[in-house]
Amino acid sequence: MQIARIKEASGRETYASRRNDGTLRRLDGDPRRGSVSVTEETVDPAQWLPPVDPVAIMCIGLNYAKHAAEGGMALPEHPMLFMKNPSAAIGHGTPIRVPAICTDEIDYECELAVVIGRPCSNVSRSEALDYVWGYTAANDVSARVWQLERGGGQWCRGKGFDTFAPLGPVLVTADELGDPNCLDISTELNGQTMQSSNTEDMIFSVPHLVEFLSQGMTLMPGTVILTGTPSGIGWARDPKVTLQVGDEVTVRVSGIGALTNRVEAG
Repeated sequence: MQIARIKEASGRETYASRRNDGTLRRLDGDPRRGSVSVTEETVDPAQWLPPVDPVAIMCIGLNYAKHAAEGGMALPEHPMLFMKNPSAAIGHGTPIRVPAICTDEIDYECELAVVIGRPCSNVSRSEALDYVWGYTAANDVSARVWQLERGGGQWCRGKGFDTFAPLGPVLVTADELGDPNCLDISTELNGQTMQSSNTEDMIFSVPHLVEFLSQGMTLMPGTVILTGTPSGIGWARDPKVTLQVGDEVTVRVSGIGALTNRVEAG
């Protein structure tokens, strides 16, 4: 199932199922608890919300070999973890806002996001995908100066500003998406392709990441795992490419769709 979480013009928040023709049908029940049915009522989004309200956003750095190379960094021996503030999550169509404390440093990162569906602790790689509810597209928006120079050696500050975690447009359940490590993934900036890869190029696969993160730490339902970005980020280009007010950035993941957000001043 393709699950959208939207706000209607009345202000009502609701879950809906996206059909192949793009229309949304209201869901009866709570998909987080697995008991839902698709009604025949069509709903229109006044606002797209993140398809999941994250309890935690756990992010993996340097998980594509070519991305590590473009930054001049050695391949990690183990997954590199950092966190985003859950309040950074926004949905498709909601603006990315540049904080006043940032300079000309805002970058894009297309990523596949994994959403945990039930308490996950000390799971093996072979059973890891049994704990995944579904997948969505993500943009790991990054303030590079804050990430690399002003964050005290940690990435959380430069990665966790409000609106810096677009998710969407829908969550595709694990049974429908299939293998998460064979998906095309890309970023377009104002219609120009900046990143283009496939999740099969991950250094650490999705099952590997779920196994790794769950050792000694319980991943609760609603935990979102951002699985890393491929090469092509703006900060590694010569000259650097940064997001500017008025820009439109789109992340595409095959089987999920296009997540588009405009850039505005904060």
